Parts: sequence; C-alpha cells; structure tokens
Amino acid sequence: MSFTRIAFRFLAGLSLASLVVSAGSAELPATFTAALNQAGIPLDHVAVVVQPLDAAEPVLSHNAAAALNPASVMKLVTSFVALNQLGPGYVWTTDIWADGKIADGVLDGDLVIKGHGDPTLTLERMWLLQRELRARGVRHIHGNLVLDLSHFELPAVDPGAFDGEPLALYNTTPGPLVANFNATTLRLKPDEGQVLIVPDIALPGVTLTSRLVLDDGAECNGWKDALTPAIPDSERLELVVSGRYPRGCGEQAWALNLFEPAATFDFIFRGLWAESGGTLTGATLPGMAPGTEPLLKFASEPLTEALTRLNKYSNNLMSRNLFLTLGAERHGAPATLEKAERAVRDALLQRGVPTHKLVLENGAGLSRIERISADALNQLLRAAYNSPLFAEFESALPIVAIDGTLKQRFNGSPLSGNAHLKTGTLRDVSALAGYVYTSAGQRVSFVMLVNHANAGRSETAQRALLEWAHAIPPGTQPAVDRLPSAQAGEEAQ
Repeated sequence: MSFTRIAFRFLAGLSLASLVVSAGSAELPATFTAALNQAGIPLDHVAVVVQPLDAAEPVLSHNAAAALNPASVMKLVTSFVALNQLGPGYVWTTDIWADGKIADGVLDGDLVIKGHGDPTLTLERMWLLQRELRARGVRHIHGNLVLDLSHFELPAVDPGAFDGEPLALYNTTPGPLVANFNATTLRLKPDEGQVLIVPDIALPGVTLTSRLVLDDGAECNGWKDALTPAIPDSERLELVVSGRYPRGCGEQAWALNLFEPAATFDFIFRGLWAESGGTLTGATLPGMAPGTEPLLKFASEPLTEALTRLNKYSNNLMSRNLFLTLGAERHGAPATLEKAERAVRDALLQRGVPTHKLVLENGAGLSRIERISADALNQLLRAAYNSPLFAEFESALPIVAIDGTLKQRFNGSPLSGNAHLKTGTLRDVSALAGYVYTSAGQRVSFVMLVNHANAGRSETAQRALLEWAHAIPPGTQPAVDRLPSAQAGEEAQ
C-alpha cells in the first residue's frame, strides 16, 4: 500500500473519530473538505445528504435544498416512477400486421409495424421478432414496409444541439421504433495503405467515404478521438470520416448515431431479414396501422431488466423512451414530453417526494436545464427503500468497483461491493446518489451533487465522503446544515 493511501486512510480515521466524539457536530468531514479545496471546488457549489435509512434525520446535510443539475442521476427519478407506475413486469409491444394474404410463405401485401417505444430491441431481439414473424408463415414480403410512428408525438430536435456531437450515441433522440439503441456499427479495416469502412448491416443508398490516413506511429489507445465523422450534406446520405487511424489498431468496430431511429430500424430490419433468406420487394413508407388484431405482438424484456441496463450503463435513449412511456400510459397516447412531465410530478408527489424545485426536460439527465435538490433525491431514495419494489430498484444500480459505470471507480477501497450508486457526469457536473452499506451493516442513503467548472476533479472528494459514510457507527446523531440551503441558488453552476 502506498504512503499516500496509508495517509489518506489515517486522515479518514481521524475524521471518523471526531464524529464519534461530537456526534452532533455541524462540520463536514475534514478529508472531504480538504479534497474539495484541493480540486478548487467551493462548498457553496456542492450539495450533500447522508442519512441512515432507519434514522429520522440526516447525519449530514449541506446545501440540501439548492436546485442543482444532477446529470444522469436524474435517471433515478424516471426509474422510481416507472417501477411504481408501470410495475416491474411491464412490457412494451411492437405490433405487426400482414396487410394482405399469406400463402406458401409469401405475404402478398404490405407489412405494417407499429412501435410503442420498446427500448430493448437489440439486434438479438430484432432477430427473435423476425423469427416469430416467420413462424406465422411470412418469409417473403411482396409489398411495402409500413412504419406507424404515431405513438410518440415529439418536436423536431437537433441531436447535436446539446454539445455539438450529433453522431454520438448518447445524443440519440427517442422514438416509438428503435432498434439496437439506434446504433449503426461500422468496421474500420486497414487495407494496403488505406482504411476501409464497412457497415455491419447493409446500408442501401448510403455512401461511406473514408478520408482516413494510416498512422504508423500513433498509439491505439484513444483512437476514436482522432477521427471526425460528418454528414456534410443533410440532403445526401453520405458519411465522411476524416482523421488519422493508428495502423496498430487493426480492425475496430465503431458505433454511431447516424440516422433517425425509424431509418435505423428500417436498415436493421431489412438487413436481418435478408440474412435469414427473406425478401422484401417494396419501399419503406410512413403510415397507420389497421384497426384489426395484429398478426404478432412482440413483447419486450420486462421493465426490471430494462432498468438494469438503463442504470448500470446510464443509457440515455432507454431513459428518454421510458420517460415518454410514462406520459402515454398515464395520460394516453400519443406520448408527449408535457404528458411525461405531468406523470412524473404526480407520481413523486403521491409518494411524498417534493417537486417544487424539480426541472425536467427528458428524464435522462442529458440536459443543461434539468434540476433537482439533494433533499428531494434523498427523499426519493427513502421512499424507494420503503417500497415493496426496493429490491428491484436497488439491484438496477451500479455497484462500486463491480459493474456498470462504477466498475473502474473507487477500486481498492472498503467501498468495493458496498455501495449501489447512480453516477452523473456532464461538463461542470459530477453527481452520485444511491445507497451505501456501512461497516456495521447499516444501509445509508447518499447524495452528492457538484455543479462547478472543476466538477470533473471531484472524485477524490466523492471517495472521501463515501468512505466516511461507510464508516458511520450505529447511533450517530444528526448534523445540521453548515450553510443556508439557498446559498447555492437555483442556478448554481
């Protein structure tokens, strides 16, 4: 063990000892404040709540009422409401009609598909959907592919408006028909002095232009950062990739958000259909599903499995589709952002979680305007704990040093395996919220929000506070807020 780590743990022990001596102290742990100071993060840009779940009051509360940007920690809100409103066994359906006669494996007419926002349609599940379709006698489609997108009603948006990265997967816009998280996977293949770009699924009508230069000296680590994908003309289906590609990388896969969800769904459906020997002679058209019983209602994975993928890997698309689903299920189709917001607010208020400082945009935290207080998050965590669905809620969260977005964080710490936390990271935002198991076997709710230009440097402070929470002895008394709760303000950055 390094001298630094020994010293760190010694200081943590001193801080804990101080807490035991003066249990009602209003002081924040010394290791925590020292780490914030070292990172250049003022205390009034930080909000903290730590509370044993069997205690009536927090043992630590700082700036808890301030409305701050939680980044992806907002997914806790969407997940909590979904479990309670929809139930753990909830499934989405993708409905398919054969608009014509089926004979000898041939559909003489259109295939109509209506989506309801299933975010779990991976490539594997798309293959299963098509298998179910073939089992119903459809192997060749002599007609069009008609896509009914009416279940969602969304304003036109620029996927690059958030950060200027429109082709990044995390910027994928929601949709009623989404396949493989809207990812188009490209293979980069060095070949005789050039780099070929080959899609995993056929992209008819799409031009892939490589302007990549092979670099013999560059390291492979971080190769994506040296590439620039662009669609120069929105009227043309052409992707141009420029930059330098390290020869030593060999062949690599690269997943991008190239098309609208419905277009990606079309490419993937047609590609998989052709791979299985099927034919589809017509075009892809927008349309409306008939009012008859569908030939196939393909059910998604249950909500509990979707929440695990959503939270452990902080999947924005899944969260945004789930957010819209809440609106449609509560207030009727089509799903809208306004209906979704109303559904979430109503569900929180019914369970005693305050919403007066809550600002919702998409329910995923991929936003510069979303806000919530540490106090509201703590109350949500406590409401979840007292719910009969707590096991489903907690198990969907990343486990420190074990899996998900926390797999590589806080390694070598007593926290390993002892905290289930949702992470949140944006420019100027770093957040953690969830549950910590103390060394005495208590479960503690934990919230830490940082809104500051140096938020990216807050990991040492996070670790210090988490280890302090892990070491809380039984019977520790509440501590009072060190600052007036409004000091950070509604718009703390």
